[in-house]
Amino acid sequence: MAAPICLLMFVALAFIVIRLNKPEIQRIDGVADYVAEQRAEMGNLSRAEKNTLIAFSVTVFLWVLPGIVALVAGNDSDVYTWISDRLDEGMVAVFGAALLYLLPTDWAQREFTLRWKDATEIDWGTIVLFGSGIIFGALLASTGLAETIGTSVDGALGLSSIVPITIFAVILAIVVSETTSNTASAAVVVPIIIPVAIAAGVNPFVPALAATFAASFGFMLPVSTPQNAIVYGSGAVRITTMIRTGISFDIIGAILIIIGLPLMISLIGLGT
Repeated sequence: MAAPICLLMFVALAFIVIRLNKPEIQRIDGVADYVAEQRAEMGNLSRAEKNTLIAFSVTVFLWVLPGIVALVAGNDSDVYTWISDRLDEGMVAVFGAALLYLLPTDWAQREFTLRWKDATEIDWGTIVLFGSGIIFGALLASTGLAETIGTSVDGALGLSSIVPITIFAVILAIVVSETTSNTASAAVVVPIIIPVAIAAGVNPFVPALAATFAASFGFMLPVSTPQNAIVYGSGAVRITTMIRTGISFDIIGAILIIIGLPLMISLIGLGT
């Protein structure tokens, strides 16, 4: 369902980026030769690279393990309850990072994959920036502020049909995703949209799905996604450039969702 919207959005993003931020260099000669040379110099995987791959694989496996157990044994099983209670996503991430300090690259020299010296060079500011967006989104939901904002706007606008409710859902999701992480935006906005749609006598499926899609369209600020934070943290892109380009992305994305999503849903027969 999302594939056509994603494809159209990709084309729109590529066009807007090139139009608003014209490349200063049209062609870089020798890139293919340079890449081939660098790949040849890399050789086989080093011990540190293998350890990193092991830590990553273990982390991903532990993240998905509760879901696998739920599919096999069911959500109500004691095994699932025991595993899900102990494999919190945050704890698994910390465990995966700790493995890098424990997996040796040279045991005789007591050298390990990650040293504290390496850890101090990590861009912690970018990580804290993104983490603050997740926390802010959680606070919006837990304090009831998000619901208050949604119901207040709904009361002021008098939404009563599926089209304005869907438009409201998309705009609200995009605005929230710009000030919090995209990960938290859907969890904040969807619980607002569903009761608004039900109160208006509208099937909440389309507005809720539109809000879910739009929650991934935070393009303006570094706090929205890890990708935004990494690019901003590099210092190569100014915040004014991100905002100017991001506004265009948000507008195009909102139009595509509002027009494209109901069309796709009607074609496949959902939401009826």
